[in-house]
Amino acid sequence: MAKEGSPLPQVELQEGAPDNNVKLTDIFKGKKGILFGVPGAFTPGCSKTHLPGYVNDYAKLSEAGAQVIVCVSVNDAFVMEAWGKQTGAEAKGIRMLADTHGELAKALGLELDMAKALGMNRMKRFSAVIEDNKIKSLNVEPDGKGTTCSLSNAIMSQLKA
Repeated sequence: MAKEGSPLPQVELQEGAPDNNVKLTDIFKGKKGILFGVPGAFTPGCSKTHLPGYVNDYAKLSEAGAQVIVCVSVNDAFVMEAWGKQTGAEAKGIRMLADTHGELAKALGLELDMAKALGMNRMKRFSAVIEDNKIKSLNVEPDGKGTTCSLSNAIMSQLKA
């Protein structure tokens, strides 16, 4: 599993459409920000607690030093775009990226077996402060699904450090 000090993996994710590939390392190159992952767009914990916290705290997180905030999930690009619009994340400037084939989840060691509930492997719920493509802090929910250590209010002090 990834750990503090690890470099971000060289993976391409999708933004908005399947043919719009973006490199995670291009987004965080020379920048400080937050990367957070969720098990699934539109699922209860993700839609009621996790993402709304980052939407509501966007200004505070930016003031604390986040130049970019990225949400990622093992979903398709259309789902992530729709979820970003529906929750107001897109309007705030949170980038909604699709890890369509779970490559980032695998590379970070954050795969979550959700085949019974969601039909396939997903991503453990996590948050990380990224600084110039290095993981400065990493918070992974103990069961991969909870909503405690990966929430926006929990990462605020790590962002300021």
